[in-house]
Amino acid sequence: MDDSVIVSPDWLAARLEDSDVAVVDVRDAWEYEGIGHVPGAVSVPFDSYRDETADDPGTLPGKKVFEGLLGEAGIEPGDTIVAYDDTHGVFAARFRLTALAYGHDDVRLLDGDFSAWNPEHETETESPSVEPTSYTAVPFSFADGPLIDRSGVEAALEGDAVLVDTRDPEEFAEAHLPGAVRFDWRATVDDETRRLKPAGELEALFAEHDITRDRRVVLYCNTARRISHTDAVLEALGYEDVSVYEGSLTEWLATDGEIETGLA
Repeated sequence: MDDSVIVSPDWLAARLEDSDVAVVDVRDAWEYEGIGHVPGAVSVPFDSYRDETADDPGTLPGKKVFEGLLGEAGIEPGDTIVAYDDTHGVFAARFRLTALAYGHDDVRLLDGDFSAWNPEHETETESPSVEPTSYTAVPFSFADGPLIDRSGVEAALEGDAVLVDTRDPEEFAEAHLPGAVRFDWRATVDDETRRLKPAGELEALFAEHDITRDRRVVLYCNTARRISHTDAVLEALGYEDVSVYEGSLTEWLATDGEIETGLA
């Protein structure tokens, strides 16, 4: 598993004192303050970096909002960010993809979540003292990041790409993109350890769904956090041609996009 994408609790524990490692807790503020958090972690709650009404696609919050959030948290553009939640990493993965979309090069996901960290590593309840920065993000562009627009999806449908739908079975059966396969992001997580399954098991799991290294992968959903998690896992395994459709199937249907129904 590539630790430039997903890091273990031990990896993070060994680097908590590094000045250029910024730990971001995306849980609700009451969890961060009341339950405790990774030492030195700053709070950037999930709802603060998503906005369906912003000018940027999907739930991206907009460049200025993102700059404000990271600046208030004392994060510099060159920092290594490690994000975590307490929901198997799915909300933290959304933070990671959002940061990548706004040009932050080094954003990693903690393997597991706070419940995986807590039994073996130190926690604290006091918020760290941070000095705000003048964080500068890159304007969002489909050309420069992992996200694609509708035209990108349409092009993928014409080629040999595998379209991956991460919604629930009932949603998938009601309507999905032509030829899409349904994938449950939770299948990548070990329920007991709350961490990702071994790389070999993950490779086999993806292969069962025709998600292989020799094909382009396009992920879509109605909730961006699920595709964000699957994207991080694929990237950590070394899959090189993975794209994320920031729109949703609801948006696709609203513009009379072609669909299929029923289970595969």
